[in-house]
Amino acid sequence: MRLVYHPAGHDDELRVALVELQAGRWKTARELLLDTGTHWTLRTSRTQLLAVAAARSDVVGVWLAEEPGSYDAQLMGVRVAVERALRAHRQEHPQTLEFEMRARREALLAARRAPHDPVPWVCLVALAQIDTRQLRHEHRMRPAEPMLPVGPWGLLYEVNQRDPYNREAYHRVQQFLLALEGPRAASLAAIFDFGRWIASQRPVGSPLLLLPAYAQIEQRRRSRADPLWRRQWAQESTLDYTLNAFHDWFQKTTVSQCSVADLNLLAYALWAGHQYLEAAEVFEAMGPYAAREPWTSVHEGAAGPDPGETLLLRARAESLSFARTHRPRTGRHP
Repeated sequence: MRLVYHPAGHDDELRVALVELQAGRWKTARELLLDTGTHWTLRTSRTQLLAVAAARSDVVGVWLAEEPGSYDAQLMGVRVAVERALRAHRQEHPQTLEFEMRARREALLAARRAPHDPVPWVCLVALAQIDTRQLRHEHRMRPAEPMLPVGPWGLLYEVNQRDPYNREAYHRVQQFLLALEGPRAASLAAIFDFGRWIASQRPVGSPLLLLPAYAQIEQRRRSRADPLWRRQWAQESTLDYTLNAFHDWFQKTTVSQCSVADLNLLAYALWAGHQYLEAAEVFEAMGPYAAREPWTSVHEGAAGPDPGETLLLRARAESLSFARTHRPRTGRHP
């Protein structure tokens, strides 16, 4: 099967809007956001991916110029500003601080204009990872969970007031913890604690049940030489989190609303934990849509020009083969 690497996954409407944005046309994105309305899960993910596509051009600026009163255009302006600030930070651009300040100012303006919308607050959480020394007061608030380090918990609270368990907001906090430098740098244990703390709240229907698995992948990136690393996925403590994500998120969610990244991680975690029937169900739901991660980080030297893809195809084939021979069942489809 030919794999399709596209961040939109099963979201066909988003895929069309991304193509149009990359061609310099913004009206399809406008209609998409209008149709999305206050479906915060979709609104958050769609605006984020649209911003990634739009950040290298002035297409959103043209939209703003033609429809200066449009809140969706303003919000996309915020999203693009945040994406550019984060890119500047990753590239150690000398004007990173200017990009950050502009994005922060625009996010606050959007938050005041639409106080019910969680996305401007998600943007402020995203910008926190640039402040690696926690110079801003709002980035060193004490959390409700004493095991966790200080961080942008007040900003996360604002998101939760509008959209509890917003996927991107919590992933941005995890990125913030990973980005900390100097004496405030978070340990890998703190990253695990954060994921387990969220998962322990059992947010049924939420992909945040996968946060412990994301922490596990980060451990792999930091200790690539550990030959016994994969065995951890079959240990009871890890497997419990994986199966909780399968039963309480995947099986209770419409696949078209699942991110490609989450589906790929869950498929890998189940396969590595020898839960082949469950892994087969996730692979069937994924269809042709694939993500580079976690496969690129965990391939363990698989053969071929693309070891990550080789491992993905192997895991998929093994899981589907096992499912065919061990029980007849109706596969789950998007």
